[in-house]
Formats: sequence, structure tokens, C-alpha cells
Amino acid sequence: MKYDVTLALTNKEESYSLNHVAAQANGAVWLTSGNTVILATVVVDETDFVDEDFLPLTVQYLEKSYAAGKFPGGFIKRETKPSDFEALTSRIVDRSLRPLFPKGFANPIQISILVLSSDNESDLQVLALNAASAALYVSDIDIFTSVSAVRVAKVEGEIVINPTLSQLGNSTLDLYLAGSRDDMLMIEMQAYGSDELQMMEMGMVEPFVDPLMSQQMMTLRQSNAMTEDELIEVLAQAQAELKSANTAYELAFKPHAKFAFELKYVLSEIDTTMVDYVRAQHTDDLKRGIAQMAKTERSKALRTIRKVIMAEKPEWNEHELKKAIEQVKRSMVRAQILDENVRADGRALTEVRPISIETNVLPSAHASALFTRGQTQALVVLTLGGSKDAQMYENLTDSGTQNEAFMVHYNFPGFSVGEPSPIGAPRRRELGHGNLAKRALEGATVRNGQTIRLVSEILESNGSSSMATICGGYMALRAGDIEVCDPIAGVAMGMIQEGNRHAILTDIMGLEDHDGDLDFKVAGTKEGITAMQMDIKLGGIALDVLKEALYQAKDARAHIIDIMVASEENIELNEGTLPSTDLFHIDPSFIGDIIGQAGKTIREIIEKFDVAIDIDKKKGSVKLTGKNRDGLKGARDHIEGIISGVESTPKVEYKVGDVVNGKVKKIVDFGAFIELPGGIDGLIHISKLSDGHISRVSDVVSEGDDIRVEIVEFKGNKIGLARAK
Repeated sequence: MKYDVTLALTNKEESYSLNHVAAQANGAVWLTSGNTVILATVVVDETDFVDEDFLPLTVQYLEKSYAAGKFPGGFIKRETKPSDFEALTSRIVDRSLRPLFPKGFANPIQISILVLSSDNESDLQVLALNAASAALYVSDIDIFTSVSAVRVAKVEGEIVINPTLSQLGNSTLDLYLAGSRDDMLMIEMQAYGSDELQMMEMGMVEPFVDPLMSQQMMTLRQSNAMTEDELIEVLAQAQAELKSANTAYELAFKPHAKFAFELKYVLSEIDTTMVDYVRAQHTDDLKRGIAQMAKTERSKALRTIRKVIMAEKPEWNEHELKKAIEQVKRSMVRAQILDENVRADGRALTEVRPISIETNVLPSAHASALFTRGQTQALVVLTLGGSKDAQMYENLTDSGTQNEAFMVHYNFPGFSVGEPSPIGAPRRRELGHGNLAKRALEGATVRNGQTIRLVSEILESNGSSSMATICGGYMALRAGDIEVCDPIAGVAMGMIQEGNRHAILTDIMGLEDHDGDLDFKVAGTKEGITAMQMDIKLGGIALDVLKEALYQAKDARAHIIDIMVASEENIELNEGTLPSTDLFHIDPSFIGDIIGQAGKTIREIIEKFDVAIDIDKKKGSVKLTGKNRDGLKGARDHIEGIISGVESTPKVEYKVGDVVNGKVKKIVDFGAFIELPGGIDGLIHISKLSDGHISRVSDVVSEGDDIRVEIVEFKGNKIGLARAK
């Protein structure tokens, strides 16, 4: 492959072949980095256009199994529906590139990103955006701004720009920042990156011996939450990297860009006469309509105003009037905030809407929480399971199948916003919101080998149901008696900016999201941030303004956490349905005593206490899972009693040639198990029971008989015996 451009970036190199493949696309690049190859194409419909006020952009990121020398999993050996990773990556690229298109861009446009070859260290999400942006830049579409991505990790306390996947796996920070030379456009961030098992394997902590983690572990996990000042410092480093990278991209790609052709722009010009009339005659009506907090109520109020005006001015076009009312409404919302520091629903800029919390409202579920904040309501349901309940998956860069043991599934039915839409498979938005909630909660949750699934059913929505999912998710975990290192809450922030003036809004509702300039979701503890997502509608945001928003969000989180912690005191566990798990360690030398002869002892424990027992013979870990805590406690006490009994029994050392008196414990076809002094068992083979040939063991000895035997061999921990003469 002929490469037109090769760029040496921080910790990696990217080579681009421009417009040499997929020649009938408007723009195409072949990107190679390491052994990863990505083809990105841009195609625009030059003849059609959409006469609506939205950008008809479609982004598809698709992975090919052959890229890693694999067959597609499952029965059908052909790629079918996109995986969650593919859907989330498509969403990231879309959110990053959408701000580039000018207002009124109306031609349908599709960006396709195909992973054709992959290695185990390349960051496919970073490369996907870089390739898509390059294809757009060299296309014949009139967009000549480079957007790229940078990933930032924190490995052993050190910041790493563009880490390998191995480094990212050992990181306590995962920050994905997309932007141009001068502006940050999109941020995805997660702290608490390492779970307890990973940190043990890294040697950072000692293995815990109780169901609750050691204080050392808890402190380490809490320290991984990133403070606001630390995050701003990292963002400044990442932004400097973006400036350098995008400058290099634009210099390298500019000579290869195609001549831009003229596209169709649909710019709706609003009738100023209508705007003036609405302002003059119906300002008070609009104020009352805007004050309606629910989307359906507000839409009904605005529709009523439109009908009244149409009765007054029947010669007007109702569609044009709708746009005029929308413009007046938007300007009123923004002016009231900037001029009066009062929001449409009467709240102060930093005020959080009223919150109510109910726990375990579903008696047959393991645990549940109904979290209501204003007109946003999330029912979050917890289900607990064992390791076999984990979700199996395999990403293209994985060497084998992985298990996802902490899941957050978010559902957004149409009735939550008063729309009669059918309920179907999760869309990209639902996958994205569930993934954000997972990133916020996962690292702070103590799993103790359990599989955890949280399902958020959004019952009503008027502003950031994803943050309600995080708050409800924490409460559901606690309602299921799952330990969490620190209370975790989330809040959605917004901003209104006009010229040099701006106002940061706490806990935005749908109206402020629609008419505002920023959608900024922050989740974390009182002291630090565990997850963040930001989409900027302005084209960029200054770091000092971002810092202001982060600290305002911190105050809001503290307020919400205080309410959540107070609600924890009222939790009543679903004792009848809540499964329990106990994990503890024993000396591996006692495992044989717990299992017993042919598994007899462990079967008795399982049947008597109605528990499941999972034993790791090498590590000495014992995991008990039961339907109730009494059975769990009884099983553990019984196991510890066995160990105590073995420990209190004097140990007898044997050597080959010793002759001792034993008791026939059990007869089997091939011999008999003999209990020796000291509680140790040995096996005497049928051939060693008598000098002559015998056909049945029972012809010579019976269970309970005393017998004199000689130690003839040792095979590992097994003792071979012969009948003494």
C-alpha cells in the first residue's frame, strides 16, 4: 500500500493512504498504525436533501472478524448485528464530528469505518475517529477542520498519552478527549479503573480474607477517584496534545484534499413579523407555558398559544408560526437565566430539584430502588448471581473470551416522555447511557466474586435520566446489601452563553438541555469524579469555565449524596429473595478434609445448609452461595469446625515400613479405605488383603473391622497399605 502521509505522534505512528481505495466515495483513507488497518469512507447524497432542522449524518463503525484471524462467534459464521463496542464507538465518532457541520447542512451523509486488520495493542476508538476525520477532511465536502482523539491513562501514578491497551488495562484513569486544534468537543472519562482482582494480580494489595475488602483496598480504590483540579490538569495536557496533533494533520492532509463542491443548505428564516407579534402579545402566555416542567405539559401549552394566535391571524402559516414561537421561547429562557439568575421552573442556578427515594419496592426482585428527581424517575433493579451468570463476550483485540460480571442495562421507553413509540432493542443512546452508569459505579462496587446486573427502567424523563440511573443504581446496590466504597451520585450540568456572559446550570431539565449550549454529566463521590461525559454545542469550552462547572457539580453531588445516605437508613432487605454470598480463605491443606472421602463431606454440607460451594484448591478460597444468611452462616461455621477439629487432632507422621492398627472405614470393589491413627485415611488394594486370591473384599473384611496394616508406599497425599503379617 502506498502511503501519502506518515505522522509520528506521541507514543504511536499513523500512516495514511489517501483516496487510493474506494475511489467512488467522496472521501476515503486507509489508515495503518502498528498492525491495525482501518478504512474510513465518506459518502454524501449530492442530489437529495432533508428539509428539516437536523443534520442527516449516519456513522457506522464495523469490525471484521478476519481482522484478528477469527471466525464470527455463534452459529452463523458471518458478521450480523453490531456489538455494543461497535455501537458505542459509532456514537463516539458521531458526537465528535457532528459539531463540524455548518447549520443548515441538509444533504444526507454517511461515514463508514471498517476495521480490516487489528493487533492487540491499538486503541481502535482513537484510530476510528482519526480515520473518519481524515476521510472527511480530504473529501470534496467543504469542511477543512481536523478533529482527532487522544486517550489518557494513569499507570502507577504517571500520566500516559495514547497508552497501549496493556497500559490501559493497568490504569486507574481512562480519559477519551476529542477536539480540534483550539476546542474540546467531546469528553468521556472513567476513574476507579482497576477492580480488586486486577489490583491483587498487580501486587498492589494483599488478597482479602473476608467478604468485605480490607481497609487498605478500600483506601486505594477511593484514592483513584479524580479530584476536579487533577482532572483540569490532565485535560490541559490532553488539549495540548490535540492542538499539536491536529496541526500536524491539517498540514499533512491539505495538499491532498479534493476541490469542494457546492452543497444544499436549508436555512430556515423566521418571519420577524411573527416574532415581534408573539413578543408583544403573548409574552406572559409563553412564560406560563415555559414554567410547565413536564415536556408534555409544556408542549401542550405552546400548542395552545399557537392555536390562539392562528385564530387571531388566520392568514399566517402555522408551521412558520411554530418556528417563531420556538425562537421567542428560546430567547426568553436564556435571557431570564442570564439577566435574572432565575430558571424557567423558578429554581436558582445551583438548585437541585426535589428528590425522593424508595427502596425494595419489588418484593420478588433481589433488590430495587425508585429514584425520583423532579420529573425524572428511574426504577433500578438489582439481580445477583455467580460467576456462571456473567456475560461472555470477545472484542476484536481480545486474545480470548472475556466475562462481564458487572452490567448496567438502561431502557428508555417512549411513555417516559409521553410518546406512543414501540419498545424494541436498545439504541445507541440507551447503550451509551448504560455504559456511562456502569463506568460510574463499577470501580467502587465490591463484588466478592458475584455477578451483578443493574437494569434501569426510565419511567419518566425530564432531564438526565442517566444520572438518575447512577443514583438509583447506588441505592439498588445498597438495598441488595452490596458494599460500595463510597456513595456515588450523578448530576447533569448545563450552560447558557451569550458573548462574554455565561451561566452554569445545575441539574438541567429537558428545556435547558434543548435551548442550552452544554450537556455535561458528572458522577462521583463527595471528593472526586468517577465518570464524566460532555458534549459541547458551542464548538468549544474554556478550561476555566469547565472548572467552574466541575466545582458546581461537586456541590450538587454532595447534596444528593446526603439525601441518599439518609435514605440508606430506611432500607429493609428482601430477606426472602436476596441470595447471600460469603468468601473466605483457608489453608489449602485442609481442603481434602472439607471435601471428604469421595466428596461425602462436602455433599453433606450442601444438602444440610442448602448452599452452593466453590473451592479453589490452589488458593484455598471458599465461596459459599445460599438462599438465606442463616444457611450461609451455618455452612461456614461447619467448615471452620471441621478445620478446628483437624487442627486439634495430633498429627501422626508415617514412613514406609510402619505397622499400625487401623479400622475399615469403607469397602469398595478394588479394596478398602482404612482409617489410621491420627484421622488419616489409607487404601489397601484387594490384592494386598490376603496372600491368596480373593474375588470380593467383603469375603475378607467388613466395615468397622479392626485391622493391622503396613505402610508400603506414598503417592502424593495418598497412603498405600498392605495387610500386616
